[in-house]
Formats: sequence, C-alpha cells, structure tokens
Amino acid sequence: MQPGARLQAAIEVLAEILNRHRPAAQALSDWGRAHRFAGSGDRAAIGNIVFDALRKRNSLSFLMGAETPRALALGVLAHAWGEAAEVIDAMCAGGRAPEPLSEAERAGLIAALDPDAPDWVRGNYPEWMADEFRAAFGAEAVAQGAALAERAPVDVRVNTLKADRAKVMKALREYAPEETPFSPVGVRVPVRARHHKAPKIEADAAHGKGWFEVQDEGSQIAALLAGAGPRHQVADVCAGAGGKTLALAAQMENTGQIYAYDADKTRLRPIFERLKRAGARNVQVLPAGNESALEELRERMDIVFVDAPCSGSGAWRRRPDAKWRLSPQALEKRHAEQRAVLAQSAPLVKPGGWLVYVTCSVLPSENDAQAAWFLAEYSDFAPVPLAQVWRETLSASFPGSAATGNGDSLLLTPASHGTDGFFIAILQRSA
Repeated sequence: MQPGARLQAAIEVLAEILNRHRPAAQALSDWGRAHRFAGSGDRAAIGNIVFDALRKRNSLSFLMGAETPRALALGVLAHAWGEAAEVIDAMCAGGRAPEPLSEAERAGLIAALDPDAPDWVRGNYPEWMADEFRAAFGAEAVAQGAALAERAPVDVRVNTLKADRAKVMKALREYAPEETPFSPVGVRVPVRARHHKAPKIEADAAHGKGWFEVQDEGSQIAALLAGAGPRHQVADVCAGAGGKTLALAAQMENTGQIYAYDADKTRLRPIFERLKRAGARNVQVLPAGNESALEELRERMDIVFVDAPCSGSGAWRRRPDAKWRLSPQALEKRHAEQRAVLAQSAPLVKPGGWLVYVTCSVLPSENDAQAAWFLAEYSDFAPVPLAQVWRETLSASFPGSAATGNGDSLLLTPASHGTDGFFIAILQRSA
C-alpha cells in the first residue's frame, strides 16, 4: 500500500472507533479481514497511526482545530511522527489517498501547542479527570499524563522456575533486549520505530517452553513487594488470567500454597494453560465465583494479594482507547467493586499477615482513598511503609512515589519509573 492509502485506511478505522464507539483492536482486526491484500507492514503502520491518534487525541485535536478522524490522523503524521507538511500534502493525492488538504489543515500541521492550553489538553487525559490528576501529581500532572500517552516497551518476567535472566536475554537477542532497571527478573524490549509493530514475543519458542511471561515491570514490582516466599500461604483473590499468580509461584519456589480465585470464570480460564507451561505446581485454582471457597481460608493467609478491578488508567500507553471510553459512572462502579473486594479479603489475613492492595490506576480515588477507607473500617490493620519494603525486597534505593502522599503507599508511573501506572499499598493485620 502507498502511504496515502495507509493514511486513508487509518482514517476509516478511527471513524469506526470514534463514531461507533468500537474497541480499537476489534476495529483494526475487522479492517484487516476485509482488506486481506494489506501486508503486515501495512497493518502495522495503520495500527500505529490509529493508536497514536488515540494516545494524543486531545493535543492533536487542539492543534488541528478539529476532532474528526481525518484531523487526528493528519495530526499524528505531523506532530507525533514529525513528517513535513509537504510530505503529508503529497500523500493526499490520487488513488486511494485522502482528499487534498484544506488551508485550515495546512495551518494545523505547522501549529505549535500553546503553553497556556489546558492541562488536560497538554497531558492528553479526559477533561473530567483534571481534578484527579491534580490531586495525584500536583504541578506534574501534565508531564505524567503526557508520559501515559507515549508508546510502551514490551516487558517480560523471567520464570525462575525454568530459566534465568541471562538465558532469556540470549533467547530474545534478535529484539535487542535490555535488563529492566528495578525488577531483577525483568527483560525489556524497547519501543520500535513508528512504522513497526511491537514484536510478537509470545510467538517465540522460549515462551512456549515457559521461560518467560509478558508482564510490565510495574506489575512485576507489585508481585515482588508482596513478599511471598517459600512455604507461605497466599490468596490471590482477583487472579484473572494469572499473571501475578505465576510471579508469586516463582518467588515461592513452588513451595507453600497459592489459592487463585476470581469472580469471573471467563477471566480465570486462561490460568490453567499458563500454570502448566510455567511449571507452577503450588497453585490451587478455586472455583470462580464460589465465595464459600474463600471463606474456608479465613485467617489462614500470610499474604492476601488484591489486584483490584480498576479504571486501567495506568495502562493507557497500551490501551489508549480505554481512557476515552471511561466515564464518571463507570469509575464510581469501580470504587464500589474495590471496596467490596477489600471487605471480602480482609477476613482471610491471619494475625500478622499482609493484605497487598494493587491497582493498575493512577487515580487517587481508586488508590490512596480506598486504602484510607479500608484503614478506617478495619482498625486492626495498619500501613507498612513501602520505602522499607522496597529496600528489604529489591536491595536498592527507593525511587520514591510519583504521587503526592504520605509515603505509606507507592505509585509507579511511566514518567517517574518507566513502568505502567501501578499503585501498591501493604496493610498489615495486628498480631
């Protein structure tokens, strides 16, 4: 496909996403099935235009003076990819290319973002979240939001039950891997050039052998800080597909017992194949949605790991369309779900044990506010300072939290730590 045809295709996919409110991945997949002549390079370039347009939707529409699919796609080429206006002009000519540029579009291609533009425009987050971002980051709100609007690398966690980091680095050498800066079991494949798709790491033979799992470094850190070790009794009460369950199993060296539970059987279904591939034998998967199975664990758990349902705002680099689908009503629903799962989990913690509360969110209402609610409701729990846990667990200097808080919790972000956004609070039950 010619560059102009790729641009037109991206405009059409964006129209499906913005006008019909379809998930980006689904819209791109449907376009690919309907246009089988498009090669993998074409699909990668089209997908990158679409996802970069969604990542930077606010700033691009501000610069281009419109929020149409066409304006966003043109804006990506000029303002995210650095293409010259003359090059973009040449793309809009003939064949399957878009219509020629208007004078207003030409002006938008060379416009500069006003430093006095609203924070939510420069930071590329929804306007209705402006108060949340200010509460979380203060004067850093724009920088933190902007980092969530960039592309993310591919991180993998070495499965120490079967391999070590050197072995995985060697297996993935064609991708120019790097060691992650914080996690001792992490390997990172850097962001590739704008036209290239992220490599399909999971298609590698080393993944099939169970040597590694794709997992963001922030998620790895959350599992590491939980402090799970040999012979511990652990409940992972929002296990989902089992990413953190697998991490905990490796930390425990296949000893002790992990009870993996999720309220949704569809989310839980992939865990069985993943456990088998990883060689994790210390995990008992509880029946999905069977709360009585959890009740049997009452006051028996050294660690209760709560990866709570949340907005997913910490993963906007990977799922940028999600930030525009989120609504205040949906966020309120998440708040209720978080309190419900915390209330369900508290009785499982034995005296002296830990409840580890984690979200993939940067929003204070899902993070510190929920931890504060929990501590007010459950007076026999107290926060464990994260700086202390970090030093004891990772043997490295504490990098500090991205959030303005009291230091008892930790917020990891792309801008501050190079990870997805992850919140971690450790709450200990009195002995």
